[in-house]
Amino acid sequence: MRCGDFKETYIKDEEIFQSLFVKCWLGLFLLFLVAFPFLANPYLLYVANMIGFAVIAAVGLNLLTGFTGQISLGHAAFAGVGGYTSAILITRLGFSFWLALPCAGIMAAIAGLIIGIPSLRVKGLYLCIATLAGQFIFEFFFIHWESLTHGIRGINVPPPNLGGFLLNTEKRFYFLTLIMVVLAVGYARNLVRSRVGRAFVAIRDRDLAAEIIGINLFRYKLIAFAISSFYAGIAGALWVGFMRIVTPEHFPFYLSIQYLAMVIVGGLGSVLGSIFGAVFMTLVPELLNVLSGVLKDVFAGTTQFFIPLKEVIFGSLIVLFLIFEPRGLAEIWRRIKAFFLLWPFSY
Repeated sequence: MRCGDFKETYIKDEEIFQSLFVKCWLGLFLLFLVAFPFLANPYLLYVANMIGFAVIAAVGLNLLTGFTGQISLGHAAFAGVGGYTSAILITRLGFSFWLALPCAGIMAAIAGLIIGIPSLRVKGLYLCIATLAGQFIFEFFFIHWESLTHGIRGINVPPPNLGGFLLNTEKRFYFLTLIMVVLAVGYARNLVRSRVGRAFVAIRDRDLAAEIIGINLFRYKLIAFAISSFYAGIAGALWVGFMRIVTPEHFPFYLSIQYLAMVIVGGLGSVLGSIFGAVFMTLVPELLNVLSGVLKDVFAGTTQFFIPLKEVIFGSLIVLFLIFEPRGLAEIWRRIKAFFLLWPFSY
């Protein structure tokens, strides 16, 4: 323990920012994020927005899977519910984007409550299959309920409007994404410190013991599903507002696997790990695309070889990562901080 780094109350021990040093670095990082759109090109801003949407969805899934221990393979479906709700409210009922955004989260939370009802009776692999069924049920509605969703044609959505100022570019939308990410991460970080967050962790560690000490399993499991789905709905609505179109292809089962991979690679039961996992799972495919493009130019005539090789490399990275660091990127970051905390002395 560092000299003077002792806490006299539980409130001090649970503080998010443990020192002035952490506050200063976080402030500098936020300043960098604010200045980033003035330095980056449209492609980098597009990637940054994609990372932001992924962070919001991954944080929501980690609250359910990492903190509460409820595995879900239907997270993309809840994002789809939020995206379609936002698009329908804007195009058919004349709602503004700012009113449709919370409505999208609420509708996704209701869908999560419905899918989460079996969580009292089933868990583990059985709950995983139940959420997988929910994914395919919602996908069926997205495709075949054409009177509402327009099927595979999708719904075109106008860009968000703030007092006549259109958020119709990557740079303009970036600031909205940044604000929503800060709010989502801040709420999640405070939630896990609260009574509800401690109940989530107790259910994850040993649900029978949690029930014996008075925790209502059904109530808190449904709360976890609702909050997680709300996050997914917000991410889906933001994605639709950014892309200005929603189709069933935007929310496939593969996206649910990606969200789960973000949580596992980043670190289960860690809000910071959700951020790391979202950044990793978004940037690595982009870097592999750039690398494959360079290699195709160098080795002409081998395009058919590099396209599947990119997927193999991406999958191999995840597998190797889980083998050698099953606790995720958050654990690597913790060890790095511990090393520099004691450096150059080991005592």
